[in-house]
Amino acid sequence: MTRPAAAVIDTNVVVAGLLTAEAGSPPARILDAMLAGRIPFLLSEALLAEYRKVLLRPRIRERHGLSDEEIDRLLTALATVAMIRRPIPQTGAPDPDDNHLWSLVLDTPGSWLVTDDLALARSPPDSVRVLSPREYVEAVVWAHRGDGPTRRARKRR
Repeated sequence: MTRPAAAVIDTNVVVAGLLTAEAGSPPARILDAMLAGRIPFLLSEALLAEYRKVLLRPRIRERHGLSDEEIDRLLTALATVAMIRRPIPQTGAPDPDDNHLWSLVLDTPGSWLVTDDLALARSPPDSVRVLSPREYVEAVVWAHRGDGPTRRARKRR
């Protein structure tokens, strides 16, 4: 089986994967695969910090119900199986706050950006493939089709 290209998984996908009530949704499947180490994905300090910052927002936190410690354990689990990079800073993202994504995806030639952000999808860097979570799930050969969620049970309200 061929491993998929390394992917940069945007914060909106990770958050959606955690918040969804549908374990079979594309964001949930992606987050499960990330945590299980079934897909190669890239992380930088900036992206990991963004994951944490967004997960700690009061409105988001109210929905997932995780404590600081649980969020940190989730992020540590992701960092443990990720391909950690220290990319050279790049610019050119439609939103300057997303330049760290450009930096990371350009750091590893052939990597993909997985996002639900239409502005990013419409203006990718040259030679970068941008996929929605659904397109990514369809494009990737899943090693364990039919497996249930591998992450710990999500807290839901």
